[in-house]
Formats: sequence, C-alpha cells, structure tokens
Amino acid sequence: MGRLAWPVRPLPDGRGEVWRWRLGSLAELPRARAALRSLMHDVEEAPADDVSGEQLVLAFDELASNALRHGEHPVVATVVAGSGGWLLDVSDRAPQAMPAPTVDRDPAEGGMGLQLVARLSVAHGWYVDEDCKHVWACLPTACDERASASA
Repeated sequence: MGRLAWPVRPLPDGRGEVWRWRLGSLAELPRARAALRSLMHDVEEAPADDVSGEQLVLAFDELASNALRHGEHPVVATVVAGSGGWLLDVSDRAPQAMPAPTVDRDPAEGGMGLQLVARLSVAHGWYVDEDCKHVWACLPTACDERASASA
C-alpha cells in the first residue's frame, strides 16, 4: 500500500474572522460542525445549496477527526473566514507524525480523508511549530466560486 506526501508548507497569511474549537474527543465533532455551519451562515448569506460551505464542513471534520484519531491531545481546529476564502488549520501535539494520505486502498476501507481534503482545497500543507503539528487547507467560499464562474 503506497502513500502520497502531504506537502510541507507554512500556513498562508489568513486575515478575517477567526473561529476556534479545542477538541478532546470525536464525540465533540457534531457540536463543532453545527457551530461552524451557524457561523458561516452569519458571515455570508449562503444559498440553500451552498456546496462550498458543506465542503468546508467536510474538510473540517476530516482534518479534525484525523488529528483526534492519530495525533495527540489537545486538538485545536481553527477556521479563518476571509475575503480570499476559508483557511482551515488543525493542530495536535504529535509533531513527529506527518500526515500521510493513503493510496491503493479500497475506499470502502476508509482512510481517504486527506486525499478528499486535497481535492476540495485550492492549497494545502502542514508544518511544525514548536511542539504542535499543523495540517491546513484553503477552500474557496461560495462568493469566490460565483466570481470565477462569471469571469
């Protein structure tokens, strides 16, 4: 079974409204996802079929659940709602464990979350800051998608 490298890159400069969750277990993810959906709705009046918002929630869930399953606590998930899109940064206390997307695996067996996040994002990477590993992704907002579609 092969592995793809998740690129080592510093976190991009994200400016905007910052939302943060400190997560201790997988059981806390449903509440965090609901809070994220509510905050996104407050920031931009998204249409009912807002695909980009659900993609952000999916990426948030994948990166946070990976950190909770494979990293060390505490796990901190941060979303920056900026004019350039959504910046998602999830950190844990396992800097020695690099993110490693799995390849050549039956999707029914799971483990495809990092590949999914990479496909949804316009940029992604990871870096180590002191004793924390940060895995991040930039995703477009509905406004970004509408602007590129009209161009």
